[in-house]
Amino acid sequence: MTAELVRGQNHPLDDNVNGLEIRVAAGHPVLVCVTCADGQGAVTGRSIAHAGAPALPGIEVPRATGPFPRCTVDLAAVPDGVHRVGVVLALPEGAPGPARFGATAAPHLVVIGRDGAELAGFTISALDTETALVALELYRHRAGWKVRAVGQGYADGLARLLADQGVPEARETAAAIQRAAAPPAPGGGTPYPPTGAARTRAGRTNDATAVAGGPGAGAGPTRTDGRIPAGPDGRTTGGSGASGDSEAPGDSGNSGAVRQPPAARGGPISYTHPRRRPAPPAAPTSTPTPVSAPAPAPSAPSGPVAGDATGWSLEERLYNQVWGMFEDLARSVAAHRSAVEFAESRLDDELDRALADPRGRIGGAADAAREAAHAKCEQLTARARQALDRDLAQLSAESEVVEPALPPACARWDNPVWHGYRAPDGPPLAVRLGDLTLPEAPGLIIPFLVRLPLERGLWVDSGHTSSAAPLLDGDGLRRAALDCAVAHAARLAAVHPPGDLTLHVVDPAGTGAAALAPLVASGVLTAPPAAGAQGVAATLAHLTERVDLVTMALRGGAPDALPPGLDPAGQLLIVNDFPHGFDDRSVARLRYLADEGPAAGVQLLLVADREDAAGFGPELDPLWRSLLRITAVPDDHLADPWVRHAWTYRPLTVPPGSAVLRQVLDQVAAARRAGRDGA
Repeated sequence: MTAELVRGQNHPLDDNVNGLEIRVAAGHPVLVCVTCADGQGAVTGRSIAHAGAPALPGIEVPRATGPFPRCTVDLAAVPDGVHRVGVVLALPEGAPGPARFGATAAPHLVVIGRDGAELAGFTISALDTETALVALELYRHRAGWKVRAVGQGYADGLARLLADQGVPEARETAAAIQRAAAPPAPGGGTPYPPTGAARTRAGRTNDATAVAGGPGAGAGPTRTDGRIPAGPDGRTTGGSGASGDSEAPGDSGNSGAVRQPPAARGGPISYTHPRRRPAPPAAPTSTPTPVSAPAPAPSAPSGPVAGDATGWSLEERLYNQVWGMFEDLARSVAAHRSAVEFAESRLDDELDRALADPRGRIGGAADAAREAAHAKCEQLTARARQALDRDLAQLSAESEVVEPALPPACARWDNPVWHGYRAPDGPPLAVRLGDLTLPEAPGLIIPFLVRLPLERGLWVDSGHTSSAAPLLDGDGLRRAALDCAVAHAARLAAVHPPGDLTLHVVDPAGTGAAALAPLVASGVLTAPPAAGAQGVAATLAHLTERVDLVTMALRGGAPDALPPGLDPAGQLLIVNDFPHGFDDRSVARLRYLADEGPAAGVQLLLVADREDAAGFGPELDPLWRSLLRITAVPDDHLADPWVRHAWTYRPLTVPPGSAVLRQVLDQVAAARRAGRDGA
């Protein structure tokens, strides 16, 4: 399985060190060279494999430029003095074509093992004025080797890159590499005529314009396959996956595509998402521009725009944009954590080397070595945090414009859109179940959106499994869980057209009367909450029969062949205080509804503490796994499908003293009555 890397992330090569092949897909001619650095990170002119000298011990590179170059690295044959092997990409000097990587598709590199398996991949996104870059780095790590995604670019070209790596006479060396890689011109002479762009781009460090090309154009995050990535609900069109207690938020668990994080280096920040369609360039006019006319000033980078993603409607564009932000944050934090881990690992290695010689363990030299190692670690950590802060600033600016633009189904309860609520004419694309945050960015909130219709039921955990749960006693936590369930039920009822969702409530002991009062008083419930074992059995039997009838009709290819009295609306069953009032037969029916109900239009909203049902043993394990677990208090049990971060889930709560929930429920009931009267 290929490890898709982000900037700063590393991946062990294990035993795959013989016969590695590194394939580059740039979509335009690039030259590839490989540098070999010693233990101090220094590179000499003789330790560079390039078109003029394509072979070094264990290394071979192409002899010319091309859009899909390949190089081979046999790490077992690399000399012992080589500690780091860097793969460098550069644009040919003076060649016709793009003058900077920011105007091209994002380069993609794949490391292939000797058995042909893809070991690691890296898409170098967020490039702008760079004309040369260090793409990958293979480095020794204890007794083995690792590959790290670098993606460090240089606007001043290959000469500056080589100088930064300590190559003496870097400018002359870079010029020789460029000449060796250039194809011969017909009849001899200069391979490419020097162009104005080639003459002037050296020294350009900031270009405010981002050219919209293919995937990866501009400085924004990119995606190479053009597909919409799965959100935390794990679904693209037709997506599927598995989940457990520690699971990808939502309905499935994985996405095969990779979307890169926001810009991790300098240059203008671009807010272009891979699912946003850039505006086409203006048609050229027939009137030529006078030679004496001044050149127009470059346009300033545009700010974030709500709905700036692909989709057939604004709602779909906002949904795609939210999950683009989610994936950006996940990968940016992954890159930061990997960079910090590398800095700490490097610190340990340097301290081990400083203490390896007993004669150097004491004295001023030892103290200086330790101080230098710690200073380097702090410097690397600060750089990683600076890159993360830049990404967070971009995402925060985007969040500030996206959050107010969300429709009611995806908006918080304190959003003014709820005060102007009107019953919708059609079902929404998705619904919001809460908020997601990461420890590195607690102030950046990503809406937790799940597509409708729900493919899984919901389980509001009323147990003391969260770190915040002990702050409440048992009764307080159960009340908070039921309040959370009522808020979710009210939201689901409000975002469906009148009559499209019927609510049922099972409250065996009547302990949830206070929390269920808004549903009862508004008239949203068609029947009072079922109480006692008989009420539980009757409600479950009714819904089980409905699932049976609908399932048989669907499997028989006659979805309209249903009894006349069958309610065509979707059904939502709220179960409070499970498993109180449930016998074995009722438990079996509940499991059946959880498994087969969603496909037949019956959803389950369960409020339960798993420990209370421990007496049933492992029989209920499939039930818990089939439901999406959410909590009434903040908890970090959800994971993304890319790098498996533990995300903190925060439930949506109605502001204290607000009557918005009751007002919305009253309008839902009124719209339902008006629909029945009109029919």
